[in-house]
Amino acid sequence: MAFSLRDTFTLFNEMKVAVNRIRLGGGGARSPLWRQIQADVYGHEVEIVEAEEGAAYGAAILAGVGAGAWKSVDEACSAVVRVARTVQTQAAAVSVMNASYAAYRRVYPATKNIFAA
Repeated sequence: MAFSLRDTFTLFNEMKVAVNRIRLGGGGARSPLWRQIQADVYGHEVEIVEAEEGAAYGAAILAGVGAGAWKSVDEACSAVVRVARTVQTQAAAVSVMNASYAAYRRVYPATKNIFAA
């Protein structure tokens, strides 16, 4: 799962879209192990947001922008999204995850034909 999510960052990088922050929220972000796995797989610190309900909170922010409470999503997020803590990467784990991710990138495309039949 984390490698699949990392693919998103790989695509952003290929499109020359800078990713400066990675924020986690919702149920999965409650797990310290899952937070650490993500930081190490991404090779980048991750920020944990204060809001417990990520999707509902995001929908409320978008509704506020739509209703004119803020001029943009960026303005709204700056006003209401708060970071509770930051999870740093562990260098040894990042090295292992990078090697494993490289293997994942080689193997994953071969699996798409398994379920196509």
